[in-house]
Amino acid sequence: MNKEDDMKEVELNEMDQEKQPMTGETPTGTEKNGCVKVKVPEDTEVKFTGLSKEELMKVAGTAGWVRTRWALLVLFWLGWVGMLAGAIVIIVQAPRCKPIPEMNWWNEGPLYQISDLNEFSENGLKGVEEKLDYLNQMKVKGLVLGPIHTVQADQSSTLELTSINPDFGSESHLISLLDRAHRKGISIVLDLTPNYEGVSAWFNNAASVAERLKGACVYWLNKGVDGIFLSHLNDIANTEAWPSVQDIFNKTEGTKKSALMGSVTGLSANEVSHLLNRSSVDLLLTGLPDPAEPGVRQAQVIKMLYTDHLQTSLGWSLSGQTLGSLASRTPAWPIRLYHMLLFTLPGTPVFSAGDEVGLKAGEKLEAMWDLESQAEDDNATAKVCKEEHTAVRDFFKALSDLKGKERSLLHGEYISLHSSPTSLAFLRLWDQSERFLVALNWGNASVTMTLTNSDLPAEAQVRASTDTENIAVDSKVSVEKLQLGPKQAVLLSYAFPG
Repeated sequence: MNKEDDMKEVELNEMDQEKQPMTGETPTGTEKNGCVKVKVPEDTEVKFTGLSKEELMKVAGTAGWVRTRWALLVLFWLGWVGMLAGAIVIIVQAPRCKPIPEMNWWNEGPLYQISDLNEFSENGLKGVEEKLDYLNQMKVKGLVLGPIHTVQADQSSTLELTSINPDFGSESHLISLLDRAHRKGISIVLDLTPNYEGVSAWFNNAASVAERLKGACVYWLNKGVDGIFLSHLNDIANTEAWPSVQDIFNKTEGTKKSALMGSVTGLSANEVSHLLNRSSVDLLLTGLPDPAEPGVRQAQVIKMLYTDHLQTSLGWSLSGQTLGSLASRTPAWPIRLYHMLLFTLPGTPVFSAGDEVGLKAGEKLEAMWDLESQAEDDNATAKVCKEEHTAVRDFFKALSDLKGKERSLLHGEYISLHSSPTSLAFLRLWDQSERFLVALNWGNASVTMTLTNSDLPAEAQVRASTDTENIAVDSKVSVEKLQLGPKQAVLLSYAFPG
């Protein structure tokens, strides 16, 4: 064998070894390294293929799947019917909300009387218009202006109820005031008491001016005035002409009702009740309850008027052109105590200009506008007086805000809880709305009131207080035995217990 044949044999042997399995041994039993070539498939993932349409239809038609589908369908409808039945039971068993009673614009917040327009502002009607932003901040819902018509004292022949006294402005000024006030949600009422500067408001003969009064009512209502106010109402209400005056207001058109209002003084609760029934006015101011009377009597008067009449016709006012300012009428008690009483009674609170800051007899209305000044007052006494007026005004504003938005205070029920010669407490509640408890003590000694009612909780939250040092606003106080210091008042609230 030559050299070339030897080389071919070697290559063949090496090729044979590559084909041997990798056992670590040669065919002769001796170990020898080798190399194994392995081919790996490029795609080793197992692909899933679902059932075909024919296979699915075949499976879905089996008895087991048919029963399962029927069972799920029945369960779905049973669940739906059960939820519907549950909703019906909840609706039937839930307490029904009371329908909101019919209310008019004069029942939605306090009214504000401005008897002397030039004392309130130097510019008469124009000055009142300039103060509308301030009145809006006080949450006033209506202004009772004047009287502002032309008349010479005690001379009925000079009476012109459709003519404005030039000292107060002109008819164009009134129209401008009406327009701007209405845009701010404030209504305007004109006082048409004929002989407002004389001895007798009705010239001792109300029937003699009845026709002129009816003509003036129609005239001013057509100009956009929202209501007419008449003081000493019992004088004109007793005449034969009164029904025809009432007819004017019963026939007013539009969504906003025109109001016929009046006031009386010096009448008992029984006499006031009789006048309300006979006159059918929309709102009557009575000067009751009398602050000089004991708390027990005041509670009786309030309950009598509330029980016998719709609260929408009850006006509560302790001040005015005849009575004077609230602070001067009740000098022995803090004015904030009577702010709280008037704002929380069932009906409409009516204040005179200056009552909101507690102006006393002799103080001029211009003192209200000094409160807006940022200048420092060098006089210590004047500074203290200014701070007190500001605090009273802030208290008034807080109560006015509550009156306007809380249903229990706007048109809620009145429940007497306590009365004594020097103290009074009552509850205001409406349906499921927040409840309000009012307690007042105008005596010279502290008082502990034992209050009981099925609606009362153990504690209530303080919403307003005349004694913030001892009864802080937003704090919790015991209701069962409520303690009040001398000449103090508190307004509490608590949630509907149901």
